[in-house]
Amino acid sequence: MLVDALVGQRSLVKDLLLVAAGITVVAALAQVEIPMWPVPITGQTLGVMLVAASLGFRRGVAAMVGYLVLGVAGLPIFAGFTGGILAVGKPSFGFIIGFIATAAVVGWLAERRWDRRPLLAIALFGLASLIPFAFGVPYMAAVLAAMGSPVGVVGALELGVLPFILGGVVKWAIAAALLPAAWALVRRADRSAR
Repeated sequence: MLVDALVGQRSLVKDLLLVAAGITVVAALAQVEIPMWPVPITGQTLGVMLVAASLGFRRGVAAMVGYLVLGVAGLPIFAGFTGGILAVGKPSFGFIIGFIATAAVVGWLAERRWDRRPLLAIALFGLASLIPFAFGVPYMAAVLAAMGSPVGVVGALELGVLPFILGGVVKWAIAAALLPAAWALVRRADRSAR
């Protein structure tokens, strides 16, 4: 019984360290930024794809929830080294909410090995790039309307989707190239926890 308790505790510590590493990766890639209004282009989506695909559903979602909570709590981990409760009122915050859903879908599909089959991996990372827009674009439009700058559907797409298409394709390619290294790091952490 003591051995089971120690193994379970070691596994929890490993999971917490992997989640913390996931938060760190996304926070670091958030600082890779091309400032734009109302939403900057950042490396966050790339980070979310890598973290969720390598950590899986449970740990990937935990990392994205942790990222959102720590950022809102005031840690300067969002784009431009920002954070705090006022981030909720920024046009870009809906994308951060969308990262949680992205991590859930990518993590779940990665656990079913979609990320290890070329055609399914392309579909997975394409989907991963689209999910944040489903949350971010309506949120952005609502915040802009509340600020007295309504943009309508076409304007929301012009501001919240079009500038990100090329970057999304680049992030797919980078994620595909970096994913084997991410798996290796997670496997090493899993083995060391045993």
